[in-house]
Amino acid sequence: MAEIISLDAKLQDAINKKHELTRRRKLLAVKKVFQCTHCSFKCEKCGTQINETESSDDPSNNLRVPYRFCESCSKEYVDYIEQLQGGGNTECYWHNDEWADSWQKWIEYQSAIDRYTKSKDFLKLIKELKQTRPEE
Repeated sequence: MAEIISLDAKLQDAINKKHELTRRRKLLAVKKVFQCTHCSFKCEKCGTQINETESSDDPSNNLRVPYRFCESCSKEYVDYIEQLQGGGNTECYWHNDEWADSWQKWIEYQSAIDRYTKSKDFLKLIKELKQTRPEE
């Protein structure tokens, strides 16, 4: 006689698989936000590896750089801010309107990511993931 298949067990197995897939998607969503946007070992703008001794804050200017940049991006950011204030390095002719626009859009993107990670839904996701432990 053929083996009897429990429909309840099959249904529970399907439900468990669906829950596990949802949990993995949640973990991936959180992982991508923190791995891709908040790595302390790379420049936030260009992705270049940053040494522990390399700092975004250049003591030669009075501007506090609010991002983790390599030396080159840090200098460009300072020039961008100075250009917004009517100054900037005039020798860098390539720092044109399109260059300034790309910096503006990059800063807007960073702000959007920051707002997303502080949103009530994302915080709910983090809290939910802290409460559930992976099954071993």
